[in-house]
Amino acid sequence: MEQVLNYKLDGFEGPLDLLLQLIARNKYNIYDIPLLELIDQYLAQIEQIKQDEMEIESEFLEMASRLLYIKTVSLLPKHDEVVKLKEELTGELLEYMVCQEMAKKFSLMQDGFNLFVRLPADVEVDKTYVLKHDKQVMFDAYIAAVGRGQRRLPPSTAPFTRIVAKKIVAVSTKIVYVIRSLWSGNKKRLADLYKTAQSRSEMVATFLAVLELCKANRVFVEGDGENQQISLKKERKNK
Repeated sequence: MEQVLNYKLDGFEGPLDLLLQLIARNKYNIYDIPLLELIDQYLAQIEQIKQDEMEIESEFLEMASRLLYIKTVSLLPKHDEVVKLKEELTGELLEYMVCQEMAKKFSLMQDGFNLFVRLPADVEVDKTYVLKHDKQVMFDAYIAAVGRGQRRLPPSTAPFTRIVAKKIVAVSTKIVYVIRSLWSGNKKRLADLYKTAQSRSEMVATFLAVLELCKANRVFVEGDGENQQISLKKERKNK
């Protein structure tokens, strides 16, 4: 049994689809089609199918015979009928273009099998508040709103007052103090440097000053515990 092939031109759905593609390919004006050129191209396409020994659907052959008739009439000395036939063909092509556009729109509106939805409609929203509430509910809402406003305020400075009010002693001032205490050249108990401190901040600054001087190799600390002694390092004179 021979296998029969139904030939569709590159996926065209019918002869009108093929004609529109030929018009688009050659950039013809659909309202002023060079009819003879279009007919020749269509018939050439049909002839190519026959040479490929493939079966052509009847609607393509019907359109071919219709175009051949139009071409034959146009070659006659009086061809008033051609104008009418051309107008009919142009009208069919325009209607087919509209159908194609609608098919594209419907494909975008499709949701599932055989189910179509309409495009979203613009709806005017009524923003008038019509609900009624109990007085207590309104009062509680007002208090809550006021509370949110209070939470947006900057934090109170009261918790930081004690911290900010304390005097901060600079380490640099205590470095000068330690060097002056040791300027005589005698050793001094390290604990004696802290006796004059009047606050914890001053004691910490003195301790950091000693560390900075040790790091800079300006003082020498020796001994253990409470017997630790500190003295200035003597600078070696260049010979």
